[in-house]
Amino acid sequence: MMMAKCNKSHVVIPLLLHILCFLLFQGNAFSRQPSGKFIYTPQHRSDSDPEQVHISLVGEDHIRVSWITEDKHTESVVEYGTKKGEYSTKAKGEHTSYHYFLYKSGKIHHVVIGPLQPDTTYFYRCGGSGPEFSFKTPPSKLPIEFVVVGDLGQTEWTESTLKHIDSKDYDVFLLPGDLSYADTQQPLWDSFGRFVEPYASRRPWMVTEGNHEIETIPIIHPHAFKAYNARWPMPYKERGSTSNLYYSFEVASTHIIMLGSYTDFDEHSHQYKWLQSDLAKINRKRTPWVIALLHAPWYNTNEAHQGEGESMRQAMEELLYKARVDLVFAGHVHAYERFTRIYDNKEDSCGPLFVTIGDGGNREGLALT
Repeated sequence: MMMAKCNKSHVVIPLLLHILCFLLFQGNAFSRQPSGKFIYTPQHRSDSDPEQVHISLVGEDHIRVSWITEDKHTESVVEYGTKKGEYSTKAKGEHTSYHYFLYKSGKIHHVVIGPLQPDTTYFYRCGGSGPEFSFKTPPSKLPIEFVVVGDLGQTEWTESTLKHIDSKDYDVFLLPGDLSYADTQQPLWDSFGRFVEPYASRRPWMVTEGNHEIETIPIIHPHAFKAYNARWPMPYKERGSTSNLYYSFEVASTHIIMLGSYTDFDEHSHQYKWLQSDLAKINRKRTPWVIALLHAPWYNTNEAHQGEGESMRQAMEELLYKARVDLVFAGHVHAYERFTRIYDNKEDSCGPLFVTIGDGGNREGLALT
């Protein structure tokens, strides 16, 4: 693995202008109350029509299309093409469902389509019926624009955040945990899927888990991340991971690592060994930028969630430091905070720039101190 230069204060600026444009604009343009009113989004389509449509990246030139139908006989198929209303290609996929006590999900479809051309608009239809959707693939080289939002939820402030994002011609949406805030109330996962569909069906959403995705109940429901894993599969197998809770992907000269704050991360864990392997395979000539996302921040001056990421930092920070990771984004703390380059609690020009961006609009409001 090629080591990057330590003094990156100048070369980091062009990429930061793209990644942080939403974050900085958000901080200057919005004055928020502690929390926004919850928005429940009901189903308005027929049982056979797709709902909760969202897309994610798979490899260099493929995209996974995910959606849900109440009709169990709907096929897991996507038709797509580059002209509106004309579908030159068809792909079949798989489906799943899950139970959570008395709740039973609809039929959850996942279809991988491609190969696709970069920076191209595609039109598509899910399950052979229903509305037409469209998305734009990311560019194959820089510049690229990422949107980074943590702790999203489904409130009036979430709506405000997403409308602001929608005004930008960004390429990929990155979410470092806490999606729906369903917190075991499974119909709220369905509401969230409908709520974000107008945005998540048009640009790839790459996510990692937060504490609100765990959804365990001691003794009676000990299995974590059941809804999250069924509804939001990420390309973990393609990068050698054994868990949907941590993975990496590459897009436009950028290697992005999505880490799991709520699965094992000590030096004997699968995640730690996978991260070692993943970092060792990075080619800085191919992907000169390396970015990591996780939920619980390793550095945090806010009183909220103070120290909750410390054990993970102690276990993994040295790996990121030696690999010269450029940026680390976190959520969990419902505030925005940016640190200088840092390693082991000291300013270090070779360390990553740490950013907390956990103020996406969730029902718990802002962390003000």
